[in-house]
Amino acid sequence: MVSQTWQMLDYLATDYAGAVRDGQVASASEYAEMREFAGTVSQRLAQLPAHPDTAGLRGQAEQLVQLIDAKAPANKVAAQAHALADALLAAYPVPTAPAHTPDLARGAALYQQTCAACHGAHGRGDGPAAAALDPPPIDFTDRTRADQRSALSLFEAISQGVKGTAMAGYAGTLSKPDRWSLAYYVGTLAYADAATEGAQAWPHAEAARARLDNLDTLSRARVAQLAPMLGERQAAAIVGYLRAHPEALPKSASGLALARAKLGASLAAWQQGDTDEAQRLALSAYLDGVEPVEPQLDARDGTLRAELETAMAAYRTAVGGGVARDDVLARQRLADTLLQRAQATLASGSADAASAFLGAWTILVREGLEALLVVVALLAFLRKAERPAMLRYVHAGWGLALLAGLATWAVASYAVTISGAGRELTEGLSSLFAAAVLLCVGLWMHRKSVGGRWQAYLKAKMAATLDRSAWFLFGLAFISVYREVFETILFYVAMWSEGPRGWLLAGIGTGTLTLAVIAWLLLRTSRRLPLGKFFSASSALIALLAIVLTGKGIAALQEAGWIGVLTAPLPRIELLGIYPTWQSVIAQLAVALVLAAGYALNLRRVPQDG
Repeated sequence: MVSQTWQMLDYLATDYAGAVRDGQVASASEYAEMREFAGTVSQRLAQLPAHPDTAGLRGQAEQLVQLIDAKAPANKVAAQAHALADALLAAYPVPTAPAHTPDLARGAALYQQTCAACHGAHGRGDGPAAAALDPPPIDFTDRTRADQRSALSLFEAISQGVKGTAMAGYAGTLSKPDRWSLAYYVGTLAYADAATEGAQAWPHAEAARARLDNLDTLSRARVAQLAPMLGERQAAAIVGYLRAHPEALPKSASGLALARAKLGASLAAWQQGDTDEAQRLALSAYLDGVEPVEPQLDARDGTLRAELETAMAAYRTAVGGGVARDDVLARQRLADTLLQRAQATLASGSADAASAFLGAWTILVREGLEALLVVVALLAFLRKAERPAMLRYVHAGWGLALLAGLATWAVASYAVTISGAGRELTEGLSSLFAAAVLLCVGLWMHRKSVGGRWQAYLKAKMAATLDRSAWFLFGLAFISVYREVFETILFYVAMWSEGPRGWLLAGIGTGTLTLAVIAWLLLRTSRRLPLGKFFSASSALIALLAIVLTGKGIAALQEAGWIGVLTAPLPRIELLGIYPTWQSVIAQLAVALVLAAGYALNLRRVPQDG
């Protein structure tokens, strides 16, 4: 249903110009069809599964209906229809690109076999069967119409057909690769004379290369969409060239080079007033360009990596609005300068033995320490409570988290692609969830630390409480470990190609040993503490972890683009979850205030055993 609804919107955006001109109905039948399609789109949106964006989609659909009823200009209707189509795919994603590079020679042969009888040998809509068709076949060489259509538009029309015309769907007779090859070939017919110019322009068109960096973006690209940035002539030339030669897409446009290209395109979009596109490109510059090489950069120059991350986040917030033009330009220049420094750092050769070892050790200790502290606190608590039978739930939680992290990495590597945003959202949301749980646990443990009647409390109530909380203990151990495992594995996978691998493995082994020693020391120390002091110390540790995880969660959501970035004059101490942004600091202060208020309230209460 999503694909068909999208096709209706795309068809409406393209054909509305033939129905209404200068505020008057030019074709009653086509105008009636436009109104019918807009109404059908509204009905289909109401039938889709519930989604947070459902209300917004329905509102956009209502605006489209109103524009058509008012016989609005074609450019406004087309813009509204395309915006709704893009929002629909964002809310309900479906495949929008071929799995492999289309075969244009195959597409040309299929066109002559399947389409030429109606559309003509050269796509002008003058085939032998055209005279008998009403409405007549589309003239694929019509630039005005072609500029509004993407390869995806043509693919959907070939697959599903076009209602009210002689165009039948070929989903049952042509394979998906064949339909994509045919769509790409048809998409070249209006731009055949621009191919040479496009071939010359493409290698040097940085803004175009930043936007058209893979088959998905090319398949959805329209000349009319790119013209405001590239100019109509260059947009037509490049789109025509790439559809005819999709193999020319940058195969190695990745890492920091991709980040710089997208950063430049983001600034160009902002200068033209397209803030939404500027923010999208700025976010993509970080998630698709910088994040994949962060482990290598971190191993070489951790300070530079931290500065780059903050600078790109600050620029992304700036283009969202409310910042002076000179400030936006300054932030973009700073981010680009740092990207150039990072390029030079990574281009200096493979990682040496010391950086590989220290990078591997640091990553494991840094990423694993918070999870270790949570698990150790749970184990020590259960031992103090004399509930050894419950230990298996904690061990099962962290053990399964390790396996789940490995399984997630395997699926992400061989079956699906997990985007940078998806990784950051997973880390951010799980960090905030864990922080909320630890906040409650820390306040509870502090209340018990000032209660006084420990042994009576444990004997009278702890057994029943822990029995009810077995799966809670499992869940807390699982999420505390899982949130770190997947990202740590991704770091090591990225570093594996850097070498030397022997020192990398040595760093991993030493990091594992370091964490084991820390765990042993903490458990040994906890056994010697009196029960009251143990609860008091544990509540302080868990409270600190809640503050740390809050900062890390906010930082991850900032990297995913969910939260803006307002830089603060503070040091960056990742181990403590301290980042130089006001959003993360304020969130941590809020948690600290809640803890302080809770502790003060606990101290004022008369000790109770429950």
